[in-house]
Amino acid sequence: MDLLPQFGNLLYTVVAFVVALSIIVAVHEFGHYIVGRWSGIKAEVFSLGFGPKLLSRVDKHGTRWQIAAIPLGGYVKFLGDANAASAGADEEEMAQLSEDERRHTMHGAPLWARAATVVAGPVFNFILSIAIITGLSMWSGQATETPDIDTVVALPQGAGGLQHGDKIVAVNGVKITDYAALGDASDALPAGPTVNYTVERAGQTLDVSGPQLFPARFTGVSPGSAAYDAGLRGGDVITAIDGTPIWQFSKLQDAVKAGAGAPMSLSIWRPEKDGAAKEFNVTLVPRRTDLPNGEGGFETRLLIGATGSYMFTPITVSVGPVDALTGAVKATYGIVAQSVSGIKAMIAQQISSCNLSGALRIAETSAAAAKSGPVEFIWFIAVLSTAVGFLNLFPIPILDGGHLVFHAYEAIAGKPPSERLMNLFMSVGLALVATLMLFGLWNDITC
Repeated sequence: MDLLPQFGNLLYTVVAFVVALSIIVAVHEFGHYIVGRWSGIKAEVFSLGFGPKLLSRVDKHGTRWQIAAIPLGGYVKFLGDANAASAGADEEEMAQLSEDERRHTMHGAPLWARAATVVAGPVFNFILSIAIITGLSMWSGQATETPDIDTVVALPQGAGGLQHGDKIVAVNGVKITDYAALGDASDALPAGPTVNYTVERAGQTLDVSGPQLFPARFTGVSPGSAAYDAGLRGGDVITAIDGTPIWQFSKLQDAVKAGAGAPMSLSIWRPEKDGAAKEFNVTLVPRRTDLPNGEGGFETRLLIGATGSYMFTPITVSVGPVDALTGAVKATYGIVAQSVSGIKAMIAQQISSCNLSGALRIAETSAAAAKSGPVEFIWFIAVLSTAVGFLNLFPIPILDGGHLVFHAYEAIAGKPPSERLMNLFMSVGLALVATLMLFGLWNDITC
């Protein structure tokens, strides 16, 4: 009976990981399939998963669509391919095909068709990410330019005199015009459970008291962090650190920095769905974490792995499709740019190689995102889809980027590399990918 909760958590992690990976792989392989079909290349098999097939059907184009037993990837096998990786031609099959039939194989198609089919997989991953982020932006909207309160979050001291629809125009006598001014005001507020607000409500200006502008409350917890491993979650409020009362998130940051990595005892107030709350204590140890510094580099800081925000959720307005799409493209590009910076920093030993995650940590992150809610899980799929698309563009034989390098060589030399050279490169590429995966798993276990 004691093992049941652990088994439940493991099952949840596996299911969340498989669902996220299956969506991303399906989109990636569909990119290969559909662009190949548009380019005149016939697909024999579209498989979600590897190994023995569980379900399958053949469509009117002669492609067998199947779900296989091992849900850790997928592939499209085109006519004439020797294997699922399209690493070489099945010479025996190719010899039996007519000239017209050879045109419909990956190896007999024009160079432009082969290159377009290869690059389509990563491109479709980026399209998935952009589509998800665009949809989330349009669904959630964006905060109004002025700080207008939708709801006050659950806190031990309550909402005070603040209500839905209030526009904050001053905090402790400091005039507020936008969120930039609100952020500046939060840094200068005195410690204590409440502060004074001036709000506009139904055409009137009122002075009311309310909770701290930036309370010691978690809006989210990073998977694999000290806070996550201690069982903390979004919505938890820290009421004391080592017995000293705390009201502001900045004081938590100061305490983590001043502690220099020493264990911290946190008193937690957690609201429940029935309106009640429970209080408990946890002890955790901040961990050194490499973070982007906003200038293309990284800095190492002690963190517990939790984020905070204002004491209210803002009123939002809808975002148009053009603005949402533009923001999604920028966000996707930002994920790729940060990945490139991280790889460079690891190679230069500016940050720890522990930043390279393997399948175990990715699975843990997918489960944590799923537990946080559907929006967080969908956002995680968008981020992971970008990462998969980017990784597949690496110029490593066996990956899509490696195939593109071969195609570039063919375009320059006028002929493809020799079969012997191709087989050698594929073996090296397979070894590199396997080493990368094992290194990631090693990090998951030891870091």
